[in-house]
Amino acid sequence: MGKLGVGVIGCGNISIAYMRLAPLFNAIEMRACADINMASAENLAAEFGVRAETVNELLQADDIDIVVNLTIPATHFEVSRKVLDAGKHVYSEKPFVLNLEDGKELANIANQKGLRVGSAPDTFLGGAHQLARRLIDEDAIGHISSGTCFVQGPGMEMWHPNPDFFFQPGGGPILDLGPYYISNLVQLLGPVARVCAMSSQGSDYRTITSEPRFGEKIKVETPTTSHSILQFHNGAQITYCASWDVWEHSHTNIELYGQKGTLHIPDPNFFGGEIRMTQKSAFVNAEGWKHPLGIPNDEDGKGTPIANYRCAGLADMAQAIKTDRDHRCSLEFSLHVVDVMTSILRSGEEQKFIEIETTCNRPEFLGVQEANGLLA
Repeated sequence: MGKLGVGVIGCGNISIAYMRLAPLFNAIEMRACADINMASAENLAAEFGVRAETVNELLQADDIDIVVNLTIPATHFEVSRKVLDAGKHVYSEKPFVLNLEDGKELANIANQKGLRVGSAPDTFLGGAHQLARRLIDEDAIGHISSGTCFVQGPGMEMWHPNPDFFFQPGGGPILDLGPYYISNLVQLLGPVARVCAMSSQGSDYRTITSEPRFGEKIKVETPTTSHSILQFHNGAQITYCASWDVWEHSHTNIELYGQKGTLHIPDPNFFGGEIRMTQKSAFVNAEGWKHPLGIPNDEDGKGTPIANYRCAGLADMAQAIKTDRDHRCSLEFSLHVVDVMTSILRSGEEQKFIEIETTCNRPEFLGVQEANGLLA
């Protein structure tokens, strides 16, 4: 069985990364793209040498096995359901749904049709985060009882050309950035049992300072700061703070506190970074490894080398389809993350603990050999 054909629905900013990075992987081939704005599809198609099609044409195309849903979060469910109804596997940008009911409906359709549903983020498959996973599995810092997780900044209106949806229901730092952080915590520690939270919004309106809409005001309709505690089934209690009301802070991204030491984990918005570990109070160099999904292959906006392997989760799902194994960015895993995020928001509204309804298995560890197997 050769490569699986991939089509993209939604030709906005993020589609460029998928098109550019897909050739790094051996199980997938980008073949077509579609958008309700045909000009956007045609521009993307011309840049990357694929077909520009209408959404219906793409869903009916015989050479498309997997559709990547890159529409805005509010339409993820509707588009993914259409993909499944058309008999194709679907891989969605995060969050793949905005509530449990929609996720369960997609699961039912997929199960009935024998199809796969996958979802970003896949950054937890990166070399840094899989090293952290290996250290935890090897009991390097002992039983983890607590930790902290911070993702805080001033917002999206400074750089995004159309930031409105970030501040509408379905947006906000919990649903937009939370998937990266909570996915990584779940793959490291296992499923979450319950949460409590307090939330707020820093202002009623945001002023866009990016082009082409500089100076426009947009109404804020979702919390922009949430402080929560996640209690995991393994007993760990993690303080998680997510905000778009913070200009500067000095918190590290993730710290996990074990009986034998501490693990410092870099930003799970990215694949690479430095893992630092102490045992007792002494700093110990975490054993380095040449994980292929941690090797810098790109640059950030400041010209700093970074590891960027977006499409790793998509490629893993394609390979899993071909070999009949579970894929790591699975519906079960992603739905649990959605459950945790929406429960944080609900707890902030209702001022009470929320028991998490779903559970999941930790995604299978992705070692060096397995990661090499994903790459072309």
